[in-house]
Amino acid sequence: MTLPAALVTGGAKRIGAAISRRFGAAGWHVVIHCGRSLAEAQALAAELPSAEVVRCDLADGDAAMAMVDELAGRLDDWRAVVNSASVFRPDGVSALDVGTHWEAMQVNAATPALIAQAYLRLARSTAERRVIQVTDQKLANPNPDFFSYTMSKHALAATVPMLAMANSNDRIYALAPGAILASHDQGEDEAEASHRLNLLGRRTTVEEVADAAFFLATGPLASGQTLFVDSGQHLLAQPRDVMYLARG
Repeated sequence: MTLPAALVTGGAKRIGAAISRRFGAAGWHVVIHCGRSLAEAQALAAELPSAEVVRCDLADGDAAMAMVDELAGRLDDWRAVVNSASVFRPDGVSALDVGTHWEAMQVNAATPALIAQAYLRLARSTAERRVIQVTDQKLANPNPDFFSYTMSKHALAATVPMLAMANSNDRIYALAPGAILASHDQGEDEAEASHRLNLLGRRTTVEEVADAAFFLATGPLASGQTLFVDSGQHLLAQPRDVMYLARG
């Protein structure tokens, strides 16, 4: 494999799929990770000029590290990892759900950190290696909803400056989207309204997030930075998740 390669976790659906398409359109070999979305991953891989599918449960950190080890053994120019996979389940500031919390912290924070560490330890590349941890605009604009999810994204964001300090020859970033696609129990009409609750009054697109991911994988931004792609949502102080604000 001589093309530059990128692993996109959760790369079969939603934002992850848009990121996979963006790298594919730029001529990269895209490794599309999936958990349960095997059919969607295979269909997407068939659309791209050069792609493959890998499958593992990100709740299992050992399986994720084995996945990285296997890829590192055969990808000659593995330039980027985009940790896009995430779980988003509701619990609240007054009632943390233990199961929801464990899953969120493992899938959204611990496993992406393990993947980044294994990648930086094992991967070969002809250029600077890049790690992109997909976080959330809630880092700067927190609210009490989706308590464990938000905790996990703060934990993931904390890995970025630490990894950047310890890996001076590589670049590590956080990519923080705002409300992009319908989530949890939202309908599309609800999403259309709630996702405009930002400074620009517009809906941020998955293509903008994908373009940002590709920029971080190829551009000159200093390591350790966070790039917000949210039409200014993170500059507000919203007392609840926009899903609930739109419901009134």
